Amino acid sequence: MERSLLNIRKIQKLNSLDIRAETKVIDFLSHALKLKWQWAGHIARLTDDRWTKKVTTWTGPKGKRKRGRPKSKWSDDNCRIAGTDWVKKAETRILESSGGGLYP
Repeated sequence: MERSLLNIRKIQKLNSLDIRAETKVIDFLSHALKLKWQWAGHIARLTDDRWTKKVTTWTGPKGKRKRGRPKSKWSDDNCRIAGTDWVKKAETRILESSGGGLYP
């Protein structure tokens, strides 16, 4: 879409990052992950026993699982970026730079 806005053809071999810098369009994936991290921090800072916190930290039933790839959970992105203690990091708004720059 950005290439068509700037009349750039694929044969011109321009990098997508260069095009993105020229159009100043925000990368949707990084923006969505940033908003997700902000919501995780909001949920982690809840002090009362709300259902949103229960659902977020729920681990699921124990026992044998079905064959195939496991379904991804909402917190899997946070675990991948911030580690298994993502709740404490989100609560204190701290994130190490080991995440690859996806979260602020």
